[in-house]
Amino acid sequence: MESVQHITHLVAGAFVDELARSGVHQVVVCPGSRSTPLAMLFAEHPAVKLWMHLDERSAAFFALGIAKQLREPVVVVCTSGTAAANFYPAIIEARYARVSLLVLTADRPPELQEVGASQTIDQWHLYGDRVKWFVQMPVAEANADLLRYVRTVAGRAAALVRSEPAGPVHVNFPFREPLVPLAGGELLPRADLATRQGRPNGEPYVSVPQSRRSLAPSAVRSLATEFSQIARGLIVVGPQDDLALARAVTALARHLAWPVLVDPLSLLRGGATEPELFVDAYDAFLRDHRIVDALAPICVLRFGAMPVSKPLLLFLQRHTASRQIVVDGGAGWNDPTLQAAEMIHSDPVMLCQALVDAFSTMPERRLPYRLGDLDVGAELSWSEQWRRINHRTRVAIDQFLASLEEPFEGKVFAELGDLLPDGATLYAGNSMPVRDLDTFFPIRERQIKLLGNRGASGIDGIVSSALGAAAVSRAPVVLVIGDLSFYHDLNGLLAAKLHDLSLTIVLLNNDGGGIFSFLPQADYPEQFEKLFGTPHGLEFSPVVEMYGGRFRQETTWAGFRAAVREGVAARGLSVIELKTERVRNVALHREVWRAVTAALANERIVMEA
Repeated sequence: MESVQHITHLVAGAFVDELARSGVHQVVVCPGSRSTPLAMLFAEHPAVKLWMHLDERSAAFFALGIAKQLREPVVVVCTSGTAAANFYPAIIEARYARVSLLVLTADRPPELQEVGASQTIDQWHLYGDRVKWFVQMPVAEANADLLRYVRTVAGRAAALVRSEPAGPVHVNFPFREPLVPLAGGELLPRADLATRQGRPNGEPYVSVPQSRRSLAPSAVRSLATEFSQIARGLIVVGPQDDLALARAVTALARHLAWPVLVDPLSLLRGGATEPELFVDAYDAFLRDHRIVDALAPICVLRFGAMPVSKPLLLFLQRHTASRQIVVDGGAGWNDPTLQAAEMIHSDPVMLCQALVDAFSTMPERRLPYRLGDLDVGAELSWSEQWRRINHRTRVAIDQFLASLEEPFEGKVFAELGDLLPDGATLYAGNSMPVRDLDTFFPIRERQIKLLGNRGASGIDGIVSSALGAAAVSRAPVVLVIGDLSFYHDLNGLLAAKLHDLSLTIVLLNNDGGGIFSFLPQADYPEQFEKLFGTPHGLEFSPVVEMYGGRFRQETTWAGFRAAVREGVAARGLSVIELKTERVRNVALHREVWRAVTAALANERIVMEA
């Protein structure tokens, strides 16, 4: 009869092996006793890259960053009890950002539940409906059917985290002691792990081909016919992670001649092959009510999640008469405007390609609307009008920034747009950084990947996510983050030291919650600093140095540029602090918006039917 620990490792090993066969190769493990069988077997498997992380909350965000960078499922493992609860923030982000996170938690066996056993909590459905699927695994036993079940669950979980809409899956493992081989014993041989109930030649036990939703040809033709009769249309691309969609949308825009408004996290701001098709400064010029009222679209076709920009959201809500169509490749409902006239559950890339094919069989489009008679007297099309306004806005912003010598959070992103090398990744923190990314980072022909955690848009875990992205990147990764968000995830910096990772962090330190200074709460000064400004007075250099990083504070733009170049060229962790003042930061943003309004004051927008 097989020993208990042999059976435990046999069952856990079948699960580990089947994940690897199913294409899951990145695993983040947190230390703990009850999770020993999973941890040891992942460490032994030749097809697995294992990352140790000491803090569970940071570990889960680290795994999320790897998954976002690679667009692959990533496993995160922990022991029982509150360790599993610390995964929850990252699981929420993965759920709403549609990231493939496979969560494996160890647990006590049934006889130790609800009897006062240490480090034991109820882990059934611990994450509620924030996961796509929860599985309570049975206690290990010597049973051939159980091994087949374990391999089937592993293959199913690996498929489900990938399937649209992607998201987290939770598998809970109750393990009985002993959790390790007896003294002098050995782990189950690798050959045994790979063959016990496994398919020959390393094949998965169960293959789950991924299918994509497509729209019926008749529905595609109907859309193409409708679009061909509309001149005043817009394409809006929000946060999404598929480079193929970036190429497909470019082809569609070329045929439709509609302007394309590209969110910074749409993958269309970096590596644009036809930048003249895109509009990237809308967050600034859609603050001008005259422009908002004049540029009334007839139809809006939107891909991806809702864009970051509040002015764009208000613009879409302002034009209730426009026909708004949202395309979602899964079964989601990305429409916080509550104005979608049509929700299309079809693979976005396939839909774009199908529409382009349909247009190619149609007669040449005759657009029924023209816009124009600007100050130069030339008649411009709808799309040309948007591009002209976008160009003038970008020029106004560039001129304002060029004249600015003092530290300004918005200028950081314009500088990075010029400084980052081809292939780099720029990770933006939430609150102000991602909004400034939207306004100040223009389209670049260089391939720069822009990432952020916009699922639940929290400020926690950003450092770890950026380090996860850096762990699997061959090119430099730069994180821009505010001081409160940096403080929230200081534990995450340990990953840089443990795994010799390279990351350049631009720390925007305004000593508190800078975004609140833009909100109505700022009109109540008697309580503002205590409740919302929340100054902390922290000096971050000792913490960075404790984790083996380099810290430097810059006060000039020449020094900032030199520090960024040095950071991306060097190995290891580099933190560049730029100190700003919250009230002054608000004033400078408003000066930028006034400069844009002034630059567009002479635009005469005349719609002709």
